[in-house]
Amino acid sequence: MTRIAIRPIPFRESEVLRQEGIHPVLARLYAARGLTDARDLSSELAAMIPPSGLMNIGAAAVFLADSIAANKRMVIVADYDCDGATACAVALRGLRQMGADIDYIVPNRFEYGYGLTPEIVALTAREKQPDIIITVDNGIASIDGVAEANRRGIEVVVTDHHLPADTLPAARVIVNPNQPECGFPSKHIAGVGVVFYVLLALRAELRQRGVFDTRTQPKLQELLDLVALGTVADVVRLDPNNRILVAQGLKRMRAGQMHAGVAALFRVAGRNPRTASPFDLGFALGPRLNAAGRLEDMSLGIECLVTDDEDRAWGLAQQLNDINLKRREIEADMQDTALLHLDTFEPANSSTICVFDDSWHQGVIGIVASRLKEKFFRPTITFAPAGDGWIKGSGRSIPGFHLRDALDLVYKKAPSLIDKFGGHAMAAGLTLRADAFEAFSIAFEEVGRAWLTEQQLERVIETDGPLEDAYYTTSFIDLMAGQVWGQGFAPPVFCDEFRVVSQRILKERHLKLLLEKNGARYDAIWFGHIDSLGDRARVAFRLDANEFNGVTKVQLLVEHAEAA
Repeated sequence: MTRIAIRPIPFRESEVLRQEGIHPVLARLYAARGLTDARDLSSELAAMIPPSGLMNIGAAAVFLADSIAANKRMVIVADYDCDGATACAVALRGLRQMGADIDYIVPNRFEYGYGLTPEIVALTAREKQPDIIITVDNGIASIDGVAEANRRGIEVVVTDHHLPADTLPAARVIVNPNQPECGFPSKHIAGVGVVFYVLLALRAELRQRGVFDTRTQPKLQELLDLVALGTVADVVRLDPNNRILVAQGLKRMRAGQMHAGVAALFRVAGRNPRTASPFDLGFALGPRLNAAGRLEDMSLGIECLVTDDEDRAWGLAQQLNDINLKRREIEADMQDTALLHLDTFEPANSSTICVFDDSWHQGVIGIVASRLKEKFFRPTITFAPAGDGWIKGSGRSIPGFHLRDALDLVYKKAPSLIDKFGGHAMAAGLTLRADAFEAFSIAFEEVGRAWLTEQQLERVIETDGPLEDAYYTTSFIDLMAGQVWGQGFAPPVFCDEFRVVSQRILKERHLKLLLEKNGARYDAIWFGHIDSLGDRARVAFRLDANEFNGVTKVQLLVEHAEAA
């Protein structure tokens, strides 16, 4: 079931924001999202949380500065998603500008697994002979891998943002806002953000040592297009600090000041960087980078982000685009198979979904889990074969069900079921023996039943209530487009009652509507939906500027509608 709800709007906070000069509708939207101080809207770099708040960042800066001075060989070990790729590119570019002898390695996820495993350490030692390994967007759970590096005399710097287990790896330095006792206020910073902060601290350390002054130091703000891309694509919460990083990156893209690879990704995706938005980063650029890590190997994506040669960047972006098309085909097939498996699935009788098919591709199960979760609104884990009788699962959750904690509980109750697991509240991964799939599904469903109420299993479309007639305009749409919306700072969705003037089915898949309110008529479209509405409907919608034959008109993108 789906129902439309209206976010409560704290009147006082909204009034205060309005009196501080914020547009009345934006003041209402911000207050409803928990923003109480106009200063939290600052997108200036000066408003960023200073690096000193990150635990161990001073030690990391000193260690890296000493290592650069001693000409130590460094190798970055990256994760294979968009956050990992951008974090690797940021670390590589930033450390090179500061004089480091640095290279990177991205192991194939299907051969070597996730994180800094002992096998990856052996591979890195063999191929790169490093003195130091730096992990980006991974490493906090790599206890065995760090131990293996230590055994080989390689020092490890862990930079990560994932949640740690009870034991931390014995690395030389760990920078992670989610490690115990770290007081950094932005716990939601992405892996690429953590690396950017480490570079800021290192630059300050090198200034203090007289290596640079403010005139000659590397211009780290030039990396912000990459930081913004990784932050949005990793779907981390856009708290005030992350919004600054994203706003600054978007500002550079819109001004044409981006890296060759980012420009090439915009071009291959058919998006215009002059009007770059979080939507472009999350749904056009991010998936093209992620596809490489899902199906082949992420070094294509990283090469695209680290080259300064525009022709090479364009060639790589086209390759990434082709891989993404292949990923979409595989995903569509897997989704069809999943729906066959779930043919008899009764949402009323289940609070979770686990599906396994031995024809599935490990790299795409996360997206399929995401699609099934959207369709059925249940915590979902999809599994694919991982060789030698093992299967690998990727899960996506719904609000109120902490996926990593749920796996932890299954593990504590039945340690023999899960081999290893890790992740966040909304997304997690795990490995099992294929013959443990049924038992795991039952144990996972038990946790679901214990933790989830009927209300939580009901999909709620949160809206911002009615919009005054005066703001159904393209100029208001432009004003909203200039703000940074995203995860944890939801883009505005309004809701109101309309008379349904006409409706027809478009391309057999979408419902095209003409809606009327207070004498004004609006075009509307409900994508992926063909059931007709009655004469009057309560509609949850986003505003969109639709350009046709050189004329721009307001249209409503319907999120959900019900009889009024």
